[in-house]
Parts: sequence; structure tokens; C-alpha cells
Amino acid sequence: MKKILSPLMLAMAFASAGSAMAQTAPAAPESTLSFNVGAVSDYRYRGISQTRLDPAVQGGADYADKSGLYLGVWGSSIKWIKDAGGDSNMEVDIYGGYKFTVGDIGYDVGFLRYEYSGNKLTPSANTNELYGAVTMGPLTAKYSQSTGNLFGFVKSKGSTYLDLTATFDLGGGYTLAPHLGRQTVKGAGNGKFSYTDYALTLGKDLGNGLTASAAVIGTNAEKDSYTSTFAPGKQMGKSGLVVGIKYAF
Repeated sequence: MKKILSPLMLAMAFASAGSAMAQTAPAAPESTLSFNVGAVSDYRYRGISQTRLDPAVQGGADYADKSGLYLGVWGSSIKWIKDAGGDSNMEVDIYGGYKFTVGDIGYDVGFLRYEYSGNKLTPSANTNELYGAVTMGPLTAKYSQSTGNLFGFVKSKGSTYLDLTATFDLGGGYTLAPHLGRQTVKGAGNGKFSYTDYALTLGKDLGNGLTASAAVIGTNAEKDSYTSTFAPGKQMGKSGLVVGIKYAF
């Protein structure tokens, strides 16, 4: 479940025309198709481990049209569906939206489908969310709301997630990204599953499409709200260090 948001950047081109040094019109943004593959020591989504605190392999594809429209698909190995009594070991996210800027502010609105094929949970773990985000400088605020049940929670339609993330360029290919989020699970008896999560991620651009990351991630989720039947006593939202490597092309 992957978080996938960034502000739309427009390239400007200037050229000289003879001795007059005339300025050309802005170059049109290009449409792009990109791919990524990677691995993490623990797949955390909104602070909660999806893999029983174990490693995961991941990958995806993204198409960004020059109009600002985009589509993407992303997948990861998981274990939480089986922990919940279901039968699926893969998450596939399908998403699309529109990014645009007004002045110095970037906007992003879209739809995200979390698909767990054959999960056999009741209600189904499959989840649909609508989201909107605003970016000002290094700070992005994003709001997501489920259009039906959230990840198999009974009568949880309208559950929300609000997060604030900043990205700071430290130079030398390093970035630092602090994050704070609040997951609210709607529905009678579901209050104990609401929590706040936090993360501090250090990223390093290794060149040639390769990036590495190390993140301290945790939550204040209630004890025993997010646990594994295959690992009794393990808290899936406990604080931990997560490292990862990704190749984009």
C-alpha cells in the first residue's frame, strides 16, 4: 500500500536567437513511462507491518501524461491476509489521478484500489480510496477516505487517513523525510484500530536509477490491535528500523 505522491514539475527552456538573445516559449512537458523494482526489510504501510516484520519484494509501473493525468500499478508480497485467516500473499495497487499546479502550490487528486486477489475474508480486504493532496515547498498534506469497508474492517466505510510529509534535500544525493499520519477506522467497535503513525526516512541517490533508504517507523496502536496469529505477541505497529533498495528505469 504504498504511498505515491509528488508535485508536478514543469521544465522551462530558454535559447538565444541571434544577437537579440530572444526568449523561447516554455517547452511542453513530456509524457513518461517508468518502472521500479525493489526490496525492503519490512513492508510497513501507514506504520503497520504487512509482512509480519519480515522482508518483502516490490515493483511497479507508472505512466504520467503531459496533461497531468497519471496511471500506475504497484505490487508487494504480504503476509497479513493469511494472518487474518484469508488466502492471499500479494497486494496489488491500481491508481490514477490528476496533478496540476496553481502558482507555487501543487495539487493531486485521485483514486486508489488495493486488490488482494482471492483473499477470502469477510468483508473482503479489497479497498477503494479517494485522495487529495496539496504540496507547498517541501511539505505535502494528503487526505484519503475509503468509499467502502477499509481492509476488511466491518462497517468501516468512510474511514480516513491524514498525513503530513516533508522532503528536505541535504545535498550529496541525500534526502530526509519526516512523516506523521493519523488512521481513523470508522464503525462500531473499530475505534481500537485507530492510531497515529510516524516515520523519519533518510534516502540516498546511488546513481543510475538506484536509491537506498533507511527509516525509523512506528505507531501508537493499542497493544494487541495489530498482531500476527503466526507470531504470537509480535506487535505489527511497534517501532523499528526498515531499510530498502529500489531501482527505477
